[in-house]
Amino acid sequence: MSLFEHTAFDNHEKVLFATDPATGLKAILAVHSTARGPAVGGCRMWSYPSSAEAVTDVLRLSQGMSYKNIMADLPIGGGKSVIMKPEGDFDRQALFEAFGRALESLNGQYISAEDVGVSPDDMVAARRTTRHVVGLPDGTGDPSPVTAKGVFMGIQAAAARGLGSEDLKGVKIAVQGATGHVGAYLVRHLAEAGAELHLADIREAELKAIAKETGAKVVEDPNAIYDVDADIFTPCALGAIINPNTIDRLKVKVVAGAANNQLETRDMGAELVKRGILYAPDYVINAGGIINVMGEIDPRFDAKWVEGKLHTLKATLGEIMDTAARENRPSNIVADEIARQRLADAAEQKALAAE
Repeated sequence: MSLFEHTAFDNHEKVLFATDPATGLKAILAVHSTARGPAVGGCRMWSYPSSAEAVTDVLRLSQGMSYKNIMADLPIGGGKSVIMKPEGDFDRQALFEAFGRALESLNGQYISAEDVGVSPDDMVAARRTTRHVVGLPDGTGDPSPVTAKGVFMGIQAAAARGLGSEDLKGVKIAVQGATGHVGAYLVRHLAEAGAELHLADIREAELKAIAKETGAKVVEDPNAIYDVDADIFTPCALGAIINPNTIDRLKVKVVAGAANNQLETRDMGAELVKRGILYAPDYVINAGGIINVMGEIDPRFDAKWVEGKLHTLKATLGEIMDTAARENRPSNIVADEIARQRLADAAEQKALAAE
């Protein structure tokens, strides 16, 4: 299969493959849309089993950023990058300096930030060789707390529709990825709201620590999180976790979490509807981080603006779920249609402005 025939290609504007033998860098930078401004999206470093899986991941994530940014009504486009983590020891600073050089070659068409496996310090290293990074310690910093707050508000919106009330006191919530960048902050929000938490993660020591801190129960086998008899399933790790192997194990009424690309395929949304499970589209509920990062792109986007955007995002998510329920359609399909129409309108306006 060629790149253009890839099921996730979706007319990406640009895909750059970058290598640097001296540092071990193998990266893919994907620009999905610049219709509303420069593409913005994080850089992920992961031990991908193959380059084909890295390509699939970056294309899906990049498209998701376009949808996320347009649904949050931000003046930016969507992009993403992934780094295939080198085997063995490597010079991390040198690797991200090499990544920065690759990013700089796109001349500002894509602005990167941290994502899974990447830290603000890594972005500092990249900043030595490119201007086009955000999420720095001296900027708006780690976007995870704002992402978590937005997801928490989204869970409230989903609970209101799927469980009959926004009040999460006593609500059983199974959290996958409870010690991650966003997951840990979210777990604390949920605990403060009085939820009964069941937590899973591959990092055992960190998991036990946050469970002790929040009074949560530990799910010893991370894979058993799908089998927890709960009200809400909250995925906060990697994507494609709603798939034919897991969907029938779910005993929940709501799926709402921070992970990107939670549905392995679009038709998983319809399968959730068949099972009476309400789904909060991931790229809408988890847009808090990119909203926070806007402060580094333009200082007009201050903390008050961010807070207002989170409330708007909660309302947008509610409208999507209400439309899906009214029309008896999957919420992910409803969200996708709105996002695609907005992107098409933005592309048309950009073309007219260029004439």
